[in-house]
Amino acid sequence: MVQVDTAETGQGGAGRRGTASGTWRSGIRRAVRLGSRPEPWRRGPVLTALALLLGLLMSLHARIPNRIGHLGSLVENLLPWFGLFVPVLLAGALWRRSAVAVAALLLPVIVWLNLFGGLLGDKSQPGGDLTLVSHNVGADNPDPAGTARDLIASGADVLALEEITSQDRGTYEERLAKTYPYHTVLGTVGLWSRLPLSDTRPVEIETDYGPLAATKPADVKLAGNRALRTTVATDQGPLAVYVAHLGSVRVNPRAGFWTDSRDRNAQALGRAVAAERNERVVVLGDLNGAVDDRAFDGLTSRLRSAQEEAGDGFGFSWPATFPVVRIDQILVRGVEPTSSWVLPATGSDHLPVAAAISW
Repeated sequence: MVQVDTAETGQGGAGRRGTASGTWRSGIRRAVRLGSRPEPWRRGPVLTALALLLGLLMSLHARIPNRIGHLGSLVENLLPWFGLFVPVLLAGALWRRSAVAVAALLLPVIVWLNLFGGLLGDKSQPGGDLTLVSHNVGADNPDPAGTARDLIASGADVLALEEITSQDRGTYEERLAKTYPYHTVLGTVGLWSRLPLSDTRPVEIETDYGPLAATKPADVKLAGNRALRTTVATDQGPLAVYVAHLGSVRVNPRAGFWTDSRDRNAQALGRAVAAERNERVVVLGDLNGAVDDRAFDGLTSRLRSAQEEAGDGFGFSWPATFPVVRIDQILVRGVEPTSSWVLPATGSDHLPVAAAISW
């Protein structure tokens, strides 16, 4: 006869019922947690807002007012770097598993590519009738002779120098004379050429250094004139060349992005170019700003950037140790840039910039 231990059976049933009850309660809690968790299309509202704000900031940069600390100009000079916020926001969106934030990032990506996508490829072409080089040689350059040697090695036909001090002028004239038999220096700017020069004259722009004046070494003397215009005689006809070093800019707590002198210089240079009768014009120099800066509308409406037309990449030129912005420009009208590039560092805090042009 088989006997059934009812006590044991009761205990086992109670254990199974307890296990089932615990599993049921755990399932309820899990369902509650899942139900309270936002769906992927509702997660990350802050990341979504930041992505949209970034896209609007880049697309509407021209509408950012300049009245307070020249904020608009500051944004326009640093505009390419705003693209770095995209991978940061993307990482946050993936971490939050926010589908809407990922979708919102399409706006800044599209805007950035529309603004700068054309600079990512190499647009240079072989050849060119004339090679141009522009270099801010630096007032505190410890090796002007070495800088002159490096510039000769660039193979430039026309060489523009800015921020020439009275102490270093003789060095540049002596070292460059053999390669460039024709040259002119007015104030702190000069042009050396393999081809004859004529009709040289100063371009009247202000010489105020603003907040930069206090930062110049006491033994460094800078002459007043900061821009000139001359004519280079080429086989294809005369080429009007402007060499300019516009006023400096500074970021400080009181004035914000201080650009007053630079902006007035840009307007004066723009007026001079507008009055230029020669169809073929080149502007070389340290403009202390990117071509996207609204301060240069008077120039960029009449001239094209050689770097944007025929360069490889952004061509950042300052500071030389880690370039973050292109403030040294080669602008053209009536000629075609075939290539544009940045030369290796010299003793200056700027990198030399070069371009080949053709007719």
